Formats: sequence, structure tokens, C-alpha cells
Amino acid sequence: MNLRWFSFCIATCMTLGNGEASVLPPPCDSPIYCTGDLLKQVQTAKLFSDNKHFVDMGLLEPPEQVLQNFQKLVEAYPGWKVSREQLLQFVNSSFTPPGQEFEPWTPQDWHENPKILANISDDKLQRWAKDLHALWKNLGRKIKDDVKNRPEFYSQIYVPYPVVVPGGRFREFYYWDSYWVINGLLVSEMPETVKGMIKNFLYLVEKYGLIPNGGRVYYLRRSQPPFLTLMMNSYISKYYDLEFLRSNIHLLEQEYEFWMRNRSVIVSLGGRNYTLNHYNVQVGEPRPESYSDDVELAENLTEVARQELWAELKSAAESGWDFSSRWYVGGGTLQNTKTSAIVPVDLNAVLCQTEHLLASFYKMLGNASKVQEFETAWMSRLAAVQAVFWDETLGVWLDFNHDTKERNKAFYPTNMAPLWAECITSQSPVEKVVQYLKKNEALSYQNGIPTSLFQSGQQWDFPNAWPPLQHMVIEGLAKSNLSSAHEMAFQLAQNWIRTNFAAYEKYRAMFEKYDVNGDGKPGGGGEYEVQEGFGWTNGVVLQLLESYGSRLSGASSVSYSPAAAVLPLLVFLVSGGVR
Repeated sequence: MNLRWFSFCIATCMTLGNGEASVLPPPCDSPIYCTGDLLKQVQTAKLFSDNKHFVDMGLLEPPEQVLQNFQKLVEAYPGWKVSREQLLQFVNSSFTPPGQEFEPWTPQDWHENPKILANISDDKLQRWAKDLHALWKNLGRKIKDDVKNRPEFYSQIYVPYPVVVPGGRFREFYYWDSYWVINGLLVSEMPETVKGMIKNFLYLVEKYGLIPNGGRVYYLRRSQPPFLTLMMNSYISKYYDLEFLRSNIHLLEQEYEFWMRNRSVIVSLGGRNYTLNHYNVQVGEPRPESYSDDVELAENLTEVARQELWAELKSAAESGWDFSSRWYVGGGTLQNTKTSAIVPVDLNAVLCQTEHLLASFYKMLGNASKVQEFETAWMSRLAAVQAVFWDETLGVWLDFNHDTKERNKAFYPTNMAPLWAECITSQSPVEKVVQYLKKNEALSYQNGIPTSLFQSGQQWDFPNAWPPLQHMVIEGLAKSNLSSAHEMAFQLAQNWIRTNFAAYEKYRAMFEKYDVNGDGKPGGGGEYEVQEGFGWTNGVVLQLLESYGSRLSGASSVSYSPAAAVLPLLVFLVSGGVR
């Protein structure tokens, strides 16, 4: 990718306020995988049940030759519209099936009995943990050297070290998924695999100036929540590899600067200006991996409105929450997505933690001026998070719409993200957050915390519960100094373990998300079928088993609701415990 063109487009290629559209860049520069008539005809013909299938295929000939062959084919058809049968024949003769870019690989640092197994009291959960530990071998991938030597033949982005992928249709690495994967690998005592994955992300920052959404060229112009510095902290905290940190801290800072330079927004509130961050991908055209969905969604819009919507959909994809009513503005459908208008609590919590960690890292390395720089940034972020997001009436942090200057009072697990990120100046909000949760309908579901309470049909809404969001809430409560928060954290962990274990017993699989209704079946909704694997699900379960393994039970009858949390107090009062 041409970095100068990318930087220029970030600054200038956007829809103008007078309603005229400037030319937004495509998702990448590939005339096969990101733009052009071949992509359009194949994807709109829906040759495959999943649009991602085609853009994950490799080439049998150089791209120039494939395009030349396609041009000859289309010229033989009236209006240059190739029949579905001929398209399929052309694709099968010009491309290789998805997945051919990988070679077999088994992690060399995997061993059979990590210490976590001995710390799990429940025999069934212990056996389950052993199965999950073994799954890392199934999810490991090594990219062939041919991808490095002939990158134009693949949509796969080359990285030098092996990766652990989510699973299912997600054949490649994904950015924010990898944070929970890495933490799970650390529980499994696999430091070399973890270090290699972090090295891959550092390589991407050095090469592209950002970490792409995932390991495909069609993701090159959007990122995902910036967890790189947090990944480094997870590794350093366990193995104290200061030389690795010293050699690469400039790349951690470079990634942070990408977000500050290209994804920042000034929020004016109460007579003060605050610098915060949002998702804002100014890239046009349909997403290649969901091409026909995007075309159909924008079918009745003007060209200007189409390009605006497609940019907002990519911004939602950058958030990791693709898609959700959380990003809807002015209506209740996917077409009302306006992600860039929302200043999200969780993104700013992640960056708050990043600033604090960079200050800590520079302190470890003895760089006083950098310590001061990032401590100042962290203190500014703390003030901004409290001023912009905190709602005193509800007792929690809320997303902020910088167009309307209003907070979104809807429930999302990310409303508690500042607790998890320790982006608070005191423990005083903790009790209010616990009360907010106890009063909220979200805690009445015993299979996990729903992603929202709005059933939009999108996968990042009710009734789905997602592993990383469970972990953020649980870990945030556990980090506090409040005993009631600690007990709530344990009970939520117990619920989540029970749900995952019950589904594993029934399906012999781990899933990317679960349904809070019923008996803990896999989740649904959105653009594709629920996926098995599954990297971050396994990582979260292993972390919860490490934290609570001596207390957790695999019994199906163990469950929790807010009423259960206050029942002992009611018994105490009725029995005359207070005088």
C-alpha cells in the first residue's frame, strides 16, 4: 500500500459538507480483491454463500493476466454482463480455494500439562480446560513463504511468525481478537507463540503505519480497537522481557500516534474542549468481504449517501461491533449507521490504559521525558472520560454523540469499560456501577451479559453475549476494592463458564458468541452463521478458570441473578439482624 496516498486520503478524501462527494479511496489498491468489475460481477452474482470466500481465494496467474482474461470474457457478452455459469467457470480456472496460503504448523512451546490444570477443583472443568488447551494446536497457522515472495497472488497479508486464528470462516489473524487469544496462550504457558504474534503486529505497524482489522489486504485501510500495548503488557508482566520492550516501544508509540492523528475528535462540553477518539474510516466502496450485502443495503440511496454509508459501515467494522444498534443515529435500521458520530466509552478506555502503560514502560526504561509526556496524556484522558462519559444520575459511563451532544442511555457492557481499564481517579464510582448493574435487566439473564437490550437482528445486540465483553465486565469488577463487586464478578464468571461448558458438552465445540436465552445455545444474527473455534472464547474461559478455578463448578444448576445478590441481605433484615 502507498503510505503517502493513505495519509493523504485520511486527511482529504471525505464527503464534503455541501453534499458533494470527493473520491474516497477503495479498501485497498488491488484491482481484484478491493475494486474493479471482476469483484463486482462475482460478488453481486453471489457465486458463493459467503462473499468472503471469493476474496480469500488465491490466484493461479499474475493479476494482470487474470484481469486480461476476464476482459476478453466480458467483451463476448452483451452489456459486459457475464452469465453466472461462465463466472463460476472463470473463477474456478483462475483462482485457488481459500486456505492454500497456509502450511501445517504445531506450536513448539505447547506442552500437555500447564499449571492451570492442577488449580481447577471441578473434575469436569479440568478435563474441559485440557481440551481447550489442546485446541491451540488446531487454530495455529503459518503463512507460506510464497505469500511473501508473490504477494500479488494472494489477499493474505504476510507476517513472519505463526499466528493463532479465531477459527471457522476467520482463517486469518484478527487484531482485537488476538488480545484474548494471547492472554489465553499465556495461561497455557506458550510465551514463544505469544511473542511471535506480538512481533507480527509490530511488523505491521512498521510496514503500514497501523494494524489492519485482520490479515487480508481488503482490511488494510481500517484497524480494530488498539490492543497492541495491552498485549505487550500481558507478555512483559509475565516474562519481564525488557530488551524486547526496549527494542519495540517506538512502534507501540507509532501505533498510538496513528489513533491520535487519524481517529481523534474534539468534544466541547461545559466550556472546555476535550480530545477523545472515535472510529472514522474514510474509505469508500462496498466491503469486499461483504460486497453484495453493502450493495443491497445502499440500493435506493444517492451516490453521495451510498459512499457515506459504506464509510460508516467500515467504521463500525473497525470498532469490532459489526453491526449494532449502538451505532444507529436517527433511526432503527442498519442504514442509519453513523459510527463516526459516536465517541465510544470502550475505545477511550483502551487508549486511557495505553497512555498509562506507555508511561509505565518508559519509566521501566528510564526515559523521564517520555514518562512525563504520557502521564500528562493519561491525566488529560482521565478528566475527559469523567467529564464527557460519566452520567451521575445512572451512575455509569455512556457513549457520547458529538453531533447531538447527548449521551446514549442504552445498556452496553462497555459502559463499564473504565473500571476494566482502571481509567478512574478514585474508587468512588465503583459502588454506583455495581448498583447500576444490579438494577439493570441485563443481569437477569443467566447465560451471560447481553450485548444490548435491543433486538435489532444484528449480532452485536440482544440476545447475543460475547466473550470479550463478559471478561471486561468481570475483570473490571474484580479489580475494584469493593467486596460486593468481587462477588458479582465471581457470579458472572460462574454463569459464563456454565454457559460455555453446557454448550461444549452438547455440541463438542466452542463458539464465537452465545445466546442469553434458553440453555446456552450458540448466538446468531448478522451477516454470517455463528462460527466455531474459537480463539477469544477459549482465551476468556482459560483466564476465568485461572482466576476462579478453585471455586467454579460445571454443574448446570449453578446460576446467578441480581435478586440472588440481595437475598442474603433481605433474610438478614427480616430475621431482625439490624437493630
